[in-house]
Amino acid sequence: MRILLAEDERDLNRIIAKKLTADGYSVDCCFDGAEALDYAASADYDVMVLDIMMPKLDGLAVLRTLRQRGDATPVLLLTARDAVPDRVKGLDSGANDYLVKPFSLEELAARLRALTRTRYGQASAALTVADLTLDSASHTVTRGGRPITLSAKEFQLLEYLMHNQGRVLSREQIENHIWNFDYEGGTNVVDVYISYLRKKIDGGQAVKLIHTVRSRGYVLKEGDPST
Repeated sequence: MRILLAEDERDLNRIIAKKLTADGYSVDCCFDGAEALDYAASADYDVMVLDIMMPKLDGLAVLRTLRQRGDATPVLLLTARDAVPDRVKGLDSGANDYLVKPFSLEELAARLRALTRTRYGQASAALTVADLTLDSASHTVTRGGRPITLSAKEFQLLEYLMHNQGRVLSREQIENHIWNFDYEGGTNVVDVYISYLRKKIDGGQAVKLIHTVRSRGYVLKEGDPST
């Protein structure tokens, strides 16, 4: 999914972004609180990771502003402070989770997956539509028990479609959610990746799961997309 990472320690920012990108996330990186608010107002994120000690605006000020705006995006706070009052203050300000530095990148990834599941009302790491299953923890996809190999971007797109199963997503929604601000590709990128997915997911299958809804976009569901 798409993540906003606000961390002013540039080396740590780079390391986290590299890990999350390798896990298939689209990551927008910034280095101060004012920039974080600008990014948050410009895109739809699944999760935001905010360092507490940042220049211009600290993470708590950013968090309070987001909540005052009515932005309910899950937020994970990063901090070097591990005192209980500090953690309580962060959670009471509207944070969904809290991670103390230094931390394991694998733990951070697991916590972000958990926050994403919470946002979409998902009980486990596995998403299922008909005989198609995607497991975000093991990063595997199967259909009818047959393993399907996807690129990181294909996996991300399929996960987004499955999180929104039965809901028609416009090309603009998909592009804004799957590709970050650094993307400089072609205007038909969504159509291209939907085509890739169809070949791998629906190729040779009697029941098609990925449907085009004319003039509206794409939907993943079992059966007629108009119903």
